[in-house]
Amino acid sequence: MSKPSLFIPCLVDIFLPEIGEACLAVLRKLELAPVYHPDQTCCGQPAIHAGYVQKARESAKHFIDVFGEDEAVVCPSGSCVCTVRDRYPELLQDEPDWLRRAEALAPRVYEFSQYLVDVLQVEDVGGAWEGKAAYHESCRVLRGLGVSEQPKRLIRAVAGTELVPMQGAEVCCGFGGEFSTNYPDISEALVSEKAANYIASGADVLVACDPGCLLNIGGYLHRHHPDRKAVHIADFLAQAIQGGKR
Repeated sequence: MSKPSLFIPCLVDIFLPEIGEACLAVLRKLELAPVYHPDQTCCGQPAIHAGYVQKARESAKHFIDVFGEDEAVVCPSGSCVCTVRDRYPELLQDEPDWLRRAEALAPRVYEFSQYLVDVLQVEDVGGAWEGKAAYHESCRVLRGLGVSEQPKRLIRAVAGTELVPMQGAEVCCGFGGEFSTNYPDISEALVSEKAANYIASGADVLVACDPGCLLNIGGYLHRHHPDRKAVHIADFLAQAIQGGKR
């Protein structure tokens, strides 16, 4: 039985724990035995963006120590996966032993939908949900990892679900980590446009693969369109597995 490790990002741990629970539920439904390392911490992405390079190196080394021997690391955040794959070798380039370990680990770290479709070769998790769903292309998931078709295949495979097109699906939602706090007016304009496109699509739910996007879009919907929902792909699948009752 495969035993992928589950890496839970800070935003999920603090704000959206249901995403972590959903990842676990889906992986168990696929008869896997996920491993959770309780000593895991932040991947270091916020420290990198804030310019705290030494703190970022410390986070990177801790991540490598925790996950370095695992067969696969699955994460419900494409931006965290990009950090491990792309930024760790850059952070550790002057330390050969750590660089070697970072480069060895990088190919074994996967975004959630990427792991299901590309590694497990699974598209149909056996769920059912009657309704229309639109998909938001998170920037780091799409441009950093090249992941786009994988979550769409998972959505289409859910019995009763129609995946509908959404204008500007590939356009940023306005989160971008510190961007949303440094440029709140621009962020607000982007997320309002995203919400308008979602509503215009006729979808009952908006699905995304990155918790940062979900915090931003979900917060805007909660304030302006409380009858509309944005959910993580793992949560969408977990609800579908339980017949929409989760």
